[in-house]
Amino acid sequence: MTHQQPPTPADRGRSDTVVDDTAPTTASDEAFIADKERGFFSRLYSGTGAFDIIGKRRRWYAVSAVILLICILSMIFRGFTLGIDFEGGTQISLPNKAPMTTSSVEEVVSDALGIAPQQVQTAGSGPSSTIQIRMEHLDQQQTAIVSEALAEAFAPAITVNDVSSSDVSSTWGKEITRKMVIALVVFLVVVFVYIAIRFDREMSIAAMASMIFDLVVTAGVYSLVGFEVTPAMVIGLLTILGFSVYDTVVVFDKVEENTRGVFATLRRTYAEQTNLAVNQTFMRSINTTVISVLPIIALMIVAVWLLGVGTLKDLALVQLVGIIVGTYSSIYLASPLLVSMKERRKDVAEHTRKVLARRERSAA
Repeated sequence: MTHQQPPTPADRGRSDTVVDDTAPTTASDEAFIADKERGFFSRLYSGTGAFDIIGKRRRWYAVSAVILLICILSMIFRGFTLGIDFEGGTQISLPNKAPMTTSSVEEVVSDALGIAPQQVQTAGSGPSSTIQIRMEHLDQQQTAIVSEALAEAFAPAITVNDVSSSDVSSTWGKEITRKMVIALVVFLVVVFVYIAIRFDREMSIAAMASMIFDLVVTAGVYSLVGFEVTPAMVIGLLTILGFSVYDTVVVFDKVEENTRGVFATLRRTYAEQTNLAVNQTFMRSINTTVISVLPIIALMIVAVWLLGVGTLKDLALVQLVGIIVGTYSSIYLASPLLVSMKERRKDVAEHTRKVLARRERSAA
C-alpha cells in the first residue's frame, strides 16, 4: 500500500502541488451551503462567504466608477466653496448678547451693505461667546457702516467699540494646503512600502487605489453639497486616510490567512478564498464604522448646537464622510482589485483552471 506524503512547506504555494483532490465536503463548505438559504442578517453575522462580493466585482467596479465620475465632474464644473482662509476677506466679531442671533445679525449686515455675509456663526459659550461674520474684503468705510449698523440694531447690548474687524489673508490657507500635499505624499509612500513588505505588491497597489478613491470621493462630496472648504477640512482629509488604510489592512490580513495554502488544495479558488475573508471581516468593518461614526455625530451636535465652533463642525463633517467612504472602498473596491490583479498571475490563473475543471468532473 502506498501512502501519499503531505506537501512540504517548500511545496505550499506551488500550483502543481495539490492534496485532497476528491475529499468530501468539509464543515466550512456545508456551512456555506446552509448559509445560502438563511436570511440577510444571519448570513451577515455567520460570515461563511454567502455574500458574493468578489464574484460580482464588475458590478462594484461600475458603481465605484459612477461615484468617482460624478465627484470628478462636480469638482471640475461646480468647483469648491472656499472659506475665507483660502479666498481672503474681512472678519467682524462682536459679543453674543441677547436679543441678537446669527440670523438677525446676517439680516442687519445684508441690509447695511446690500451684500450677504459668507458666513455668520457663534464661537465659544457663556459670557465669552461671540458672533463672527466672514465677508469678502471690505474697505474702511464699509467696515464702519457695518459696525454702526450693528451697534444701532442691538443697542444698548453693544456699542460701536464692541465691534472689531480684521482682514484675513489667503496665504495661510494656501500654506496649509501645501503642507497637506507634502504630508499626503509622504504618507502614501510610507503606507505603500509597509504594505508591500508586510503583504505583497498587489495588496499595496490595491490599498493605494482605495485611499485615492476615498480622497477624491470625499472632496467630491464637499463640492456636490457645497460644504465650505476650510483648513480644518484639509487637515481632516489626512485623518480619514488612517481609518481607510486600517480597515483595508484588516481585510487583507484575513485574505492572506485564507490564501496562504490555497495552491495546496483544489477546494476553492483564490477569488473564493478572498471572498470568504471579506465576509468574515464584514461585521468587524461595520462595527468599527459605527463605533467611529457615533463620536463624530456627537461632536457635530456639540459643535453646532451647543458651542457653535465652526472649526469642529468642519473637521467632523470630513471625518464622517471619509469614514463611510473608507468602509465602502475597503470592502467593495480594495479586495476586488486585489483579486483582479492576482488572477493575472500565471500560478493563480492555472490554479483557478484546475479548481473549475475538478468541479466539472464532479458535476459530470
